[in-house]
Amino acid sequence: MGFGPRELLILLLIALVLFGAKKLPDLARSIGRSARILKAETKGLSDEEQEAQNNQQQAQAQQQAPAPQAAPQPPYDPQAQYNAQQQPGYPELPAGQRIVNENGETVRRGPTA
Repeated sequence: MGFGPRELLILLLIALVLFGAKKLPDLARSIGRSARILKAETKGLSDEEQEAQNNQQQAQAQQQAPAPQAAPQPPYDPQAQYNAQQQPGYPELPAGQRIVNENGETVRRGPTA
């Protein structure tokens, strides 16, 4: 059920007639980008699924283990809260969202300071 050389040649001629010689490289480039983005998204979904399984296993382990003692909280500092709000850089993304560049690859941004 594969395509032989004759079938591929016929498909190429049809694409050439429909889109023209100038549009074919752009069309191939956009298909390649779409494939890369799709690959990155499916990898992200499998990563999220694996992370959910790990979280579920950790929750089960915590239910079986005794609860740890709560650490004392530091005193309230309004200046530290103000400084945290004024810090420049990218805000934290909601869970499950990533920054993707034009090649469909995940971009990792470190903390800005």
